[in-house]
Amino acid sequence: MGVPEKLAERMSMAEQHEYLRARFSRRTMIRGGAVTLGAVTGGAFIPGATAQAAVPTQRTASAAESVDGAYVAPFGRHLAWGNDPRTEITVSWQVPVAVKDPFIRIGAHPCDLSRKIPAEVRALYTPAGVGASGDHTQYYLHAKLTHLRPGKTYYYGVGHQGFDPAEPQLLGTLGTFTTAPAHKAPFTFTAFGDQGVSYHALANDSLILGQNPAFHLHAGDIAYGDPAGQGKTTDTGFDSRTWDQFLYQTESVAKQIPWMVSFGNHDMEAWYSPNGYGGEEARWTLPDNGPDKKNLPGVYSFVYGNTAIISLDPNDVSFEIPANLGISGGTQTTWFEGQLKKFRAAKDIDFIVVFFHHCAYCTSTAHASEGGVRQEWVPLFDKYQVDLVINGHNHQYERTDVIKGNEVTKKLPIGGTAYPETEGVVYVTAGAAGRSLYAFSAPDSYEGHEHEVDSVASFVNLKDGKQNETVAWSRVRYLNYSFLRVDVTPAPKGQYTTLNVQGIAETGDRIDHFTVARRAK
Repeated sequence: MGVPEKLAERMSMAEQHEYLRARFSRRTMIRGGAVTLGAVTGGAFIPGATAQAAVPTQRTASAAESVDGAYVAPFGRHLAWGNDPRTEITVSWQVPVAVKDPFIRIGAHPCDLSRKIPAEVRALYTPAGVGASGDHTQYYLHAKLTHLRPGKTYYYGVGHQGFDPAEPQLLGTLGTFTTAPAHKAPFTFTAFGDQGVSYHALANDSLILGQNPAFHLHAGDIAYGDPAGQGKTTDTGFDSRTWDQFLYQTESVAKQIPWMVSFGNHDMEAWYSPNGYGGEEARWTLPDNGPDKKNLPGVYSFVYGNTAIISLDPNDVSFEIPANLGISGGTQTTWFEGQLKKFRAAKDIDFIVVFFHHCAYCTSTAHASEGGVRQEWVPLFDKYQVDLVINGHNHQYERTDVIKGNEVTKKLPIGGTAYPETEGVVYVTAGAAGRSLYAFSAPDSYEGHEHEVDSVASFVNLKDGKQNETVAWSRVRYLNYSFLRVDVTPAPKGQYTTLNVQGIAETGDRIDHFTVARRAK
């Protein structure tokens, strides 16, 4: 049943969705919410560890009673850090139909998964008439674990009534994760953007798993359920089931490596909420320390070792794709500067890495550079000496020289070293995770195949439209599938600590490498 015709005439698509979701919930959904239903906290299963999860509502007759849970296998497991990666992590997963009493088990050993912790259920209903998956419900489950021990590996299993991962025949479904260490230590992280569902996306996932990273950064345009990417309800081609495929594809990596996402233009799915992030809020549980969880759920920060990571939402400042332009009313930029100031002053943090979708500097013939990012955030990158900026949006690999004040302060050849304290910022576009590739206006130039040019013709997206520009900062260009690997090496106070950055192709070949160095605090 849909929205009554007379009522629908007075309601927006978002309001109709809320009406349908509420009505559908009363009839067939399990729904949970930490605010309205409270939290369950326990600490007996591992010394020093607790878990928090909303309690699912009790239901009468519904679809869940007619499904034998023994025949329903969880899938799409993915991890995300909480506000403190040393002690907090969220395990999320999906089931294809409603199940009863979902839970997580966790322990220090695979044979010691002693206590079941209830999981929160977020049922996401796609209204009838919206794309190929209209009138369809997806079930996402989340368990937030807190008070974990730093630097420790945990085993976990997810299940529900009829499917218990502690049963001997299901031990093969267990996953693991390792919390951040309490002290500075070397670690690796990886990054890319614009993944979607494809053979190339799967191949990049497999290569990333082989890098053994502590976490992975996804710089937006995650699954492409909305292929139009304009953030409008009038867009066509939307299919929420693409997310099922994506989470299934990504599970081999994300079930053991925290998958920290930032939201791009294709992640604004306007049918779910006015800001387009209702679907993302159902699928992901990210750190909640950002400036506006309601409008900007993909804006947050966390610290791992000596490195602070900040995720931003460039849809808020994008002139090119203005569906959410100005949605924060400036609060995001104010919060961002506060984070930069705090991290730069912290005695135990050396590096600041910022990742988000739209590019500050890129010469792609598709999207190129975003003037809103240059206007709002580039001055802050310069002022607080940000060490590395990672973007997606353009489906290729491109790396700049060292930039400050929109000008090249130092050429950074392959193998070179940048010193952000005195020189400026290096920007990397790593948007070749799996979607179809774009193009450059200049020849490729990468490790072993250098083809340097003095300048490249490009453009920047401004409020009044595209403005052509000729740039000198495009140092490395690679038009094929790839991702970024960053090795962080701490150092004693006063000596140089480093970020060793590599661009790695889907073939496994290295296409770029450079170093960012600053004196350790």
